[in-house]
Amino acid sequence: MEPVFAAVLGFLCGSIPFGLILTRAAGLGDVRKIGSGSIGATNVLRTGNKGLAAATVLLDAAKGALPVLAAAHLWPGTEGIVAVAAVAGHCFTPWLAFKGGKGFATAAGVLAALAWPAMLACAAIWATVLAVSRISSVSSMTTVVAAPLVAWGLGYPEVMAPLVAIAVIVLIQHRANIGRLMRGEEPKVGAKS
Repeated sequence: MEPVFAAVLGFLCGSIPFGLILTRAAGLGDVRKIGSGSIGATNVLRTGNKGLAAATVLLDAAKGALPVLAAAHLWPGTEGIVAVAAVAGHCFTPWLAFKGGKGFATAAGVLAALAWPAMLACAAIWATVLAVSRISSVSSMTTVVAAPLVAWGLGYPEVMAPLVAIAVIVLIQHRANIGRLMRGEEPKVGAKS
């Protein structure tokens, strides 16, 4: 039963829609009604409130990292299950009709808990790709695809399988972005909408 408990813990923690909670608490309405309709930090940034966007990143990362760390103490060996479940909870939150965010910040949080050196290397990849492309979705997708290889290269082969599963979830959530990229319509960071 430990893997089941671990999955439930990860999913429930991941399902907390911090982006929506913060924007509503700040009197900015429903973040799902603007931009991409996502509850993640990139869409929260479209409200014009950088502080709320930063808080959303931190909280979305924490809701991935904390259950993984808890599982390491409560049910050692279930960390990968918790990691995938937390990202799935963020992307398919039951409180919002199984809709949610793109999963990148939560994926970063679980990677930090699973293999922090790999997370630091992936942060460098993300920053480099963002600086070159100036497209948030390109940097996010490139980073999650690279993460399993980075983890393996840094000596964490045991986390490759959950990171591959997380990459699949994040890529599925970016399907609209992929369509816009193919049409040349994906907005660049800082561009006027």
